[in-house]
Amino acid sequence: MTEPQSQPQTILLVDDDRAFCAALAGALRRRGLQVVMAHGAEDALAEFDAWKPAFVVVDLRMPGKGGLEVVANLRERSSDLRMVVLTGYGSIATAVEAIKLGAVHYLTKPASADDILLALTRTTASTDVEAPVAPRPLEEVEWEHLQKVLTDCSGNVSEAARRLGMHRRSLQRKLARGRPEGGAP
Repeated sequence: MTEPQSQPQTILLVDDDRAFCAALAGALRRRGLQVVMAHGAEDALAEFDAWKPAFVVVDLRMPGKGGLEVVANLRERSSDLRMVVLTGYGSIATAVEAIKLGAVHYLTKPASADDILLALTRTTASTDVEAPVAPRPLEEVEWEHLQKVLTDCSGNVSEAARRLGMHRRSLQRKLARGRPEGGAP
């Protein structure tokens, strides 16, 4: 009789940024984990119920239910689940809230697969949030916000302008200027 091979541990990635999610999934698979991806709260809960992963990485900001609500819902389903909240918008308040809801750590993007795995295996919760080296230019933050709202509106400029409280032509002019110099791709 042969020894049963150990199954790789399963990790659930929950992030509405599909490209980031796919890149992180590839890095985690190369490290021997089985990866399941979800791109929203409802999808995350369904995948969790189907796969029962040992680990979860949850993006803080997503359309609809946010990452903190996902953490709370998953904690209700499993008391020993290891979760890390990952975000591009780090703050002490949200880090503390994430830990209170059941995350073991809170990381700001960009975080490497190794950083995430180290955070998932921590024995004590941590709310350490690294402050940005330099504040991001306002134009870059505005551009990212406009893109997020536009994405949430499925590319509908009129609806995005309404949600932003601005005239459609003003939004079109801002979008036509493109990403500010020095902004990330």
